[in-house]
Amino acid sequence: MRKLKTAILISGRGSNMMALVDAARDPAFRAEIVCVVSNRADAKGLAFATENGIATEVIDHKGFPTREAFETALDSYLRSCGIEIIALAGFMRVLTAGFIARWEGRMLNIHPSLLPAYKGLHTHERALADGATRHGCTVHLVTPELDGGPILLQAQVPVLAEDTADTLSARVLEQEHKLYPQALALLAARLSKEDTP
Repeated sequence: MRKLKTAILISGRGSNMMALVDAARDPAFRAEIVCVVSNRADAKGLAFATENGIATEVIDHKGFPTREAFETALDSYLRSCGIEIIALAGFMRVLTAGFIARWEGRMLNIHPSLLPAYKGLHTHERALADGATRHGCTVHLVTPELDGGPILLQAQVPVLAEDTADTLSARVLEQEHKLYPQALALLAARLSKEDTP
């Protein structure tokens, strides 16, 4: 079984990255985590990746004159590693349409809402303000429309009367850590079939 080479992009602690790395230890998992890339040198998730024998790279967006120059460096590094799938895991940069087009159908994102509801930031606060009874998370393919790409998988949690943004966020995050590995495995299986002559 061929495993698809996967890069995880992070900007912070990388808890979803950790869930993907843990899942990829299973010999039957269809994706191999080849590298973890961050746009911030102080991203806490880099240490976890290093401790687990995964290559890390910092490509600081502040070191480039334009968004496109940053993305060119990022793209070059990913291609030098033979990457076939990109998983965004708390990567706090909005990518341009040009970069997204180069990785169309091969770049995943996890979002803390039941899309198409609550695109963008502060999803838990907005769900509570609206009196939503269900909330959750979505893994989708990345397209130029923010949080608007084709949905792969979703997981729901109930919104409880006593919930705060923090308690709701914690419950959704538990589901994210289960859902993201499932979605990555699903995409890797689909892409490996497409790649088979």
